[in-house]
Amino acid sequence: MKNPQLIKIIAQFSIYLEENNLRKTTERIMILEEIYSRNDHFDAEELYMDFQNRNQLISRATIYNTLDLLSDSGFIRRNQFGTNKTRYEKASNFRQHDHLICLDCNKISEFCDPRLQQIQQTVSSIMEFEIQSHDLLLFGKCRKENCENKKIKQN
Repeated sequence: MKNPQLIKIIAQFSIYLEENNLRKTTERIMILEEIYSRNDHFDAEELYMDFQNRNQLISRATIYNTLDLLSDSGFIRRNQFGTNKTRYEKASNFRQHDHLICLDCNKISEFCDPRLQQIQQTVSSIMEFEIQSHDLLLFGKCRKENCENKKIKQN
């Protein structure tokens, strides 16, 4: 049985598709379900390979087109994380958060600090600027015991 949050997301996506005269296909729903079952940042190729590995035949074109649709509709977020590779994460009904990116292993960690919201409000007021959203990417290196590359080299 699907969790209530996922049922709600699928219902919202179905309404979005209907309101925009777009087809509600099985593949689009499968992709949405897969994304909302994940807790990571992924790229289109990883998503495609996950379906292939489970013998669920969804074309690359369908994956890319659906990712564009989900991003444009606000159900997922696109991120670059300082590279040319686009990575995605679920977005609907999730709190604002920022990212730490390890320069050695490319691990992406999320964090949330309420002080950033206060800074954003202060800057908005001082600069007379209406902030719509923000992205904070902090680049550095994992501590030795946490870094995926360093763990591999030790073994």
